[in-house]
Amino acid sequence: MTLRFGYGTNGLTDLRLDDALALLADLGYDGVGLTLDHMHLDPLAPGLAGRTHRVAQRLAELGLDVTVETGARYVLDPRRKHGPSLLDPDPEARARRADLLLRAVRVAADLGARAVHCFSGIVPPTVDEPATAWQRLAASLTPVLEAAGTAGVPLAVEPEPGHLLATLADFHHLRALLGDPPALGLTLDIGHCQCLEPLPPEDCVHAAAPWLRHVQIEDMRRGVHDHLPFGEGEIDFPPVLAALDATGYQGLTVVELPRHSHAGPHHAQTSLPFLRRAAASPVPVSEGSAS
Repeated sequence: MTLRFGYGTNGLTDLRLDDALALLADLGYDGVGLTLDHMHLDPLAPGLAGRTHRVAQRLAELGLDVTVETGARYVLDPRRKHGPSLLDPDPEARARRADLLLRAVRVAADLGARAVHCFSGIVPPTVDEPATAWQRLAASLTPVLEAAGTAGVPLAVEPEPGHLLATLADFHHLRALLGDPPALGLTLDIGHCQCLEPLPPEDCVHAAAPWLRHVQIEDMRRGVHDHLPFGEGEIDFPPVLAALDATGYQGLTVVELPRHSHAGPHHAQTSLPFLRRAAASPVPVSEGSAS
């Protein structure tokens, strides 16, 4: 297999960024999912370009690839988780989220990142018509996609349980609304597939393959959006990793354990051997494909 594994810094928030990067390199990871947050390359603090340049140098020294993630909980609003969103009733608030994504695109370009990850947000209770939320999302993302196209960094939207864009079908709805721009790609979270998609996770991988730009991975149970360490959920990982390999996916497959930062170094240490074992495990051939 040629899969390349990373670990998300949103699961290492008790570590300084340089310490987190050094840890991942020492453990043998191929890259990092870098969440722009107040403790890790703050996108709103002064001197972003200079700080980004230093991180780029450090990544190069350590031989780590990178995808930029934008799921920090309170980076824009210290009192409202993931607020404001691209669906906010206030146009100025939506613009603040779009500005964060524009900053992320510039950071990603300067880091040589493979993609910028983002998500739609939860539909506000004041929105009566779904079409209104979809229009806000499309309009908010349009300048971000233009910037991403100019920078040569794909924008990889993640279907997120409970959000407007929650499923692969929703992603394709957004593609249609936007006219299928080349810069629009997909972040596939394997746990989210287990949580709510009608297809098994490995089938989701094949269905998503043409648009796949970033992958997040963790264990999860059906119907419960709770990111779990490997072995604590219901996912059968060898078929999932075999599917990723079979599709020729070239990006990072990043461990996503944001609620386990208190034991981040431990989970970083145990997750990579688990994934390597799963990737090396034989996958039984189904009866339908034996002929």
